[in-house]
Amino acid sequence: MNHKPHAARPQSEWSFRLALPMVREAFTNTNGSAVKVRTPAEIAALCADLQNSAQECFLVIDLNAKNGVIDKRLVSLGILDASLVHPREIFRGAILNSAAAVICVHNHPSGDPTPSAEDLAITRQLIQAGKILGIRVIDHVIVGRDLGNGSPTFISMREAGLCEF
Repeated sequence: MNHKPHAARPQSEWSFRLALPMVREAFTNTNGSAVKVRTPAEIAALCADLQNSAQECFLVIDLNAKNGVIDKRLVSLGILDASLVHPREIFRGAILNSAAAVICVHNHPSGDPTPSAEDLAITRQLIQAGKILGIRVIDHVIVGRDLGNGSPTFISMREAGLCEF
């Protein structure tokens, strides 16, 4: 009999399979249930590490059908005042994670979380893309930082009524 050796699997497939349980474990409560995010404040707290970044960072939180966190992914690392984002990058990981919904989060290094015209435009585009894919965009939270003047440290576009989610 002539046996051929098994073809080696691509490294990325093995890495993905090995990394996935660790990712899910990181967002699991002590009772084994997924960590849930219910409010924009909880979202901002989950992404608090963005507050001190000198660059714009765009993150996506993938959620299961019960709003349990599956993954938190860095999608784009930008410059001081901009971050390049496209629906393709936002939803690629969500599809791989079998996410039912996503929450978008990015920071404003200036500290002021007020959404720009570009922030509003990309959010509307992502909402439409999500509808086509059947993956809801629940919110887009912009994280600033405490400037000591009583201004908010984050803004939820959903709560502010800036987009129709």
